[in-house]
This record gives sequence, structure tokens and C-alpha cells, in this order.
Amino acid sequence: MPPETQDAPTARHWLALVIAIAASQAGQVLLKLGASGLPPMEHGLAAGLLPQFLRWQTIVGLGCYGSGTMFYVVALGRIPVSVAAPCTAISYVSATLFGLLLFGETLSPLKLGGLAMICLGVVLLADFGTRRPEVSGPAPAAAASR
Repeated sequence: MPPETQDAPTARHWLALVIAIAASQAGQVLLKLGASGLPPMEHGLAAGLLPQFLRWQTIVGLGCYGSGTMFYVVALGRIPVSVAAPCTAISYVSATLFGLLLFGETLSPLKLGGLAMICLGVVLLADFGTRRPEVSGPAPAAAASR
């Protein structure tokens, strides 16, 4: 459906987008927890994958991803993908924070600069993505002949 005829997003659609982002982030954290302490993949693919799939963190994490996808579909019912997709980039920031707080990962100046650029990009896309371009009428005949 062209954007001109699409209904405006409601609070329900924005809430669905927030839930989709949160569920996906929860899924990432749970998958990381599920992968912790597993034997390295050098011991064989089956030896590494089977225990991974049987851990409760992995199962719940995959469920979070699936539910996040369903909420994202609801959000896309009215939110333009050019706005919704960049909003999901906030998960890069939250993933970095979870990595720092839960897993003891480090934050280099380069990573910090990259996160700042992502945040700026999201703000620019969200702001400019929601503005409608001004449509000007045909040029006056007198101005066109000059």
C-alpha cells in the first residue's frame, strides 16, 4: 500500500515495535548465556550444537526471537519500514550495555564512537523519515519565461 493511503501508526503499533526490540534483545542475551561454558566447536559440530540447543537459555532465547518477530510484523502494519528498521538499531546500544554489565566485555573508544554514530543516524532517520516533503505547484508563467 503506498504511504499516501496508509493509515498513521497508532500507539499500539509503536508499542509493538518497542516489544519487538526488547524481545530480540532478550533473545540475544539468553543465547549468549546458553553458549557460555559449552565445549569449543573443535570437538565436533554435533558435540557443540546439541548441548547448545538443549540448554533452557537457548530455547527461551529462540522463543524471544520468534515473539519479537511477530510483534515486528504488527508494527510494520502501519509504521514505514524506513522508520521501523532504523529504530531497531537501538539494540546495538543495549547489546553493548548488556555486554559490559553482564559479560564483562570492554568498550573501546572506537566502539563508543561507532555507537554514537548509530544513535545520531537513528535520530536523523526517525526525524527526517517522518517529515513529508513540501510539494510546490507549477512555476508561475512569468517566472518560467525569464
